[in-house]
Amino acid sequence: MTAFKIGDRVNFLNNVGGGKITKIIDSRMVMVEVEDGFELPTLISEIVLDYRSQPSRQQQIVDTVQQEIKEREALQQQQEEDARHGGLRRFAKEAEKEGVYLAFVPHEQQWLLTGALDVMLVNHTPYEMLYTFTIKEEDKFVNVDYGQMEKYEKVVVETISREDLDYWCNGIVQAIFTKETADEILMPLNAPFSLRTNRFFKEGSYLMSGVLGEKAVMVCLSEMVALKRGDPDLMRIVKEGVGSQAPKKDLMKQEAPIDKHRTAPGEATVDLHIAELVDNIAGLSSHDMFTIQMDYFRKMLESAIAAEYNKVTFIHGVGNGVLKNAIIEELKKYKNTENRMASIAKFGVGAIDVVIRIPQGC
Repeated sequence: MTAFKIGDRVNFLNNVGGGKITKIIDSRMVMVEVEDGFELPTLISEIVLDYRSQPSRQQQIVDTVQQEIKEREALQQQQEEDARHGGLRRFAKEAEKEGVYLAFVPHEQQWLLTGALDVMLVNHTPYEMLYTFTIKEEDKFVNVDYGQMEKYEKVVVETISREDLDYWCNGIVQAIFTKETADEILMPLNAPFSLRTNRFFKEGSYLMSGVLGEKAVMVCLSEMVALKRGDPDLMRIVKEGVGSQAPKKDLMKQEAPIDKHRTAPGEATVDLHIAELVDNIAGLSSHDMFTIQMDYFRKMLESAIAAEYNKVTFIHGVGNGVLKNAIIEELKKYKNTENRMASIAKFGVGAIDVVIRIPQGC
């Protein structure tokens, strides 16, 4: 005996016409809805399936194949997504400070100046991270990737050729951080980045990354200590619940010149190599180049002071020490600043940190 189910179309054996089964009454009787909308109780022995309404064998095969294709595509997409993610070498020797980084990693580690590069986002924090990765394209912003990252994880945003570098050197990474239970709340990340493409054609730009275990051009978008610090007033609202009692601040600030070199809230790194400052040095004398470098140093330092930055690292290079000595001498004119050698592990001996102390009451 045919096993009927709700929705089956049937024909009557002893009468003209048929209808659709709307209810199984018992093992002997069903309710059939006929064309005029009436429902008739009918013995199962008096109906037969309308095979014309059933999908053909060929259609069933097509449906099965299409379903298998969809399942394979979904599996492939999941495998590709999983392949983009990887864990970090958290406890490696000389691992970077906890924070969020942008990395350009050459596929050919022995030939750093040729071949494809992986554009990586690095979440070196104990928090899960929801992120968007946006590229600046002329007067528009194009979102190229978004998603979720686990704690201490890297994700390959895209694999690019050297010809694509211009497109990937200006953009912004935004993120929020979450943790099931946490002693502290991290501030959202809003980190613009801007790199010169000629940086990728200098072997000295590729440094060994502790957390990646490979040489890469690394950009610190923000150290975690800066994400913890955040806006003092906003953190006070979170901790004390003062709400509307907190002083209001202008949410929109005019972008300062130093902001394009920003590496973390209140911090920036300025490369004073002449190739970073001008596109063509043809016809420039040594004195001309020195003047350009010092003018840019003053401009960035004064911008950092006005924007209340805490620290600016100036990369002066090794050379004969003329630029470094000139910077140290120039700093004597600026109150509330002090200088020290920058991290040797990160910059070698060619950089100086300028610490800016904000006067009390400002």
